[in-house]
Amino acid sequence: MYSGFMRKRLPAIYSSFPSVYRFVSLCYTWGNAMSSLQSVPPVTVEATSKHTASLIFLHGLGDTGHGWSEGFSSLKGLQHVKFICPNATVSPVTLNGGFRMPSWFDILTLNMPGPEDEEGIKRAAGQIQFLIDEEIKSGIPSERIVLGGFSQGGALAVYTALTMEKTLGGILLLSSWLPIYKSFPACIKGNSKTPILQCHGKLDPIVAFRFGEMTRDVLKSFCSKLEFKSYADMAHSSSPEEMADVNKWLTGRVPPTN
Repeated sequence: MYSGFMRKRLPAIYSSFPSVYRFVSLCYTWGNAMSSLQSVPPVTVEATSKHTASLIFLHGLGDTGHGWSEGFSSLKGLQHVKFICPNATVSPVTLNGGFRMPSWFDILTLNMPGPEDEEGIKRAAGQIQFLIDEEIKSGIPSERIVLGGFSQGGALAVYTALTMEKTLGGILLLSSWLPIYKSFPACIKGNSKTPILQCHGKLDPIVAFRFGEMTRDVLKSFCSKLEFKSYADMAHSSSPEEMADVNKWLTGRVPPTN
């Protein structure tokens, strides 16, 4: 749930989902400084050549867009891509004792199956669709926009993509899961044929690898172009190997245009 680029060292509470996955809830207090994130605009890395494609990437619980924007700006061959890393609002997270932190939606329980913040997920999906619409208005076709995220951000990204009608260029899912999974495939409105890159570390103690495999299997039942990559030595973070795979995949999804 916490982004790999930030690599924060935080106290952990360990629990298990019977027959599903092991989860780590990282609980901490952010303090007054974090409240200023409530109205912070997205962190944007502008294209360094003619802007013809965009990646909108959502950070994990408790993070901001800054860490991931730095990582994406170092990728090669993507000078035509604008990287947009929105900041989640600071709000109480039930799972973490009501502590306030950047979160796309509330996380209610460690029990699986268990209640989910369906209203919050749907509301956040609407906000991300607005960002996509803004890129389209700026002249970037939806097919040249990739939507992705890490952990909680990836959960929101894949839910948003599958419940919107506009066709995207790709879906990037890092160390994440499919929320409100019981509503699929009935709630799909589009992007079931859009290429998906799903990456997951085998040592992930937060969103366990077997849950990544379960998510892969569910998505493959109604998404025809899913590619799954695993990393033997990666925990709930990113790695040079993963980012090299992301770099190659993005170049294939939104290559430079003349």
